[in-house]
Amino acid sequence: MLIYMLATAMTVAMLIATVLGLHQEADRVRAKSNTKRFEGFGVRKTYRHF
Repeated sequence: MLIYMLATAMTVAMLIATVLGLHQEADRVRAKSNTKRFEGFGVRKTYRHF
């Protein structure tokens, strides 16, 4: 019974660590995107047929 309690505690701890890591990564990406705005995938050329 003790092994199941330890396994459950470790699973919960890893889930919490994963959620916190994802939150920190999202903050880092959000801060990085504020400094340089996304301007598309390069120069967009418009071709006009006359």
